[in-house]
Amino acid sequence: MVSLVAEGITVVRTDRRLLDGISFATGKSGSIAIIGPNGAGKSTLLKMLAGLETPTEGTVTLDGKPLSDIPAAHRAQVVGYVPQHFNPHWDIRVRDLMRIALERVRLPNVQSALERSLSEHDLEPFRDRWWSTLSGGERSRVLLAMVVATDPPILLADEPSASLDPRCRLDLIARIANHGQTGVCVVVMHDIDLAFRYFDRIVMMNGGRIVADGTADSLFEPSLLDDMFGVRFARSQQDDLRFISAGWPIKNGRSDQ
Repeated sequence: MVSLVAEGITVVRTDRRLLDGISFATGKSGSIAIIGPNGAGKSTLLKMLAGLETPTEGTVTLDGKPLSDIPAAHRAQVVGYVPQHFNPHWDIRVRDLMRIALERVRLPNVQSALERSLSEHDLEPFRDRWWSTLSGGERSRVLLAMVVATDPPILLADEPSASLDPRCRLDLIARIANHGQTGVCVVVMHDIDLAFRYFDRIVMMNGGRIVADGTADSLFEPSLLDDMFGVRFARSQQDDLRFISAGWPIKNGRSDQ
């Protein structure tokens, strides 16, 4: 088991402070959802954890080693990253794109891993499709399958369910959250309901800072979520399932119903 730790991460781009002194640790296992309003810095933090960008200040370490010192090939074996948007440099068939990802991490039996991933993610009908013919939701499903097939101990995903229909969204989020049972998954989400329903830990961000970090149970009832989004959320719970939905906006400190 491995873990990622960010210490004092600050990111400044063109005089704008995107992250402001963030410290964050994944732990050795568990499912983590990062939520917050637009522009909170969620995607920027995820890129720092993936080693795709370098912070202006602070460090990110993987099991105590600076992420920047770890060769990209080894980092790809340990940290899998599902971007919000992805376009290959040339049009390519789904099976070939997934094969390239598997070969990159040097799996012993690439063909077997490819066939297993296509089957497990219900992508058999897509194997011969060209990337340019896929819808946004279909691309999201392929990207997740491509990364999960490499079996990374740490899985990072940036709004993976944004373009999916309800059934596919539920299935994909459940698959990602399940990764936290044996490893770590960190997911940036705008779907608040699914974040509280499927993830063990919730990290709330606003203005480039972490404003709350705790279990889904501990953050389900407090009004901090309502205040951060300016929305009065409706909450309910049935057995072990939590349900939360945007009820009405809060204006001038009052609920506008």
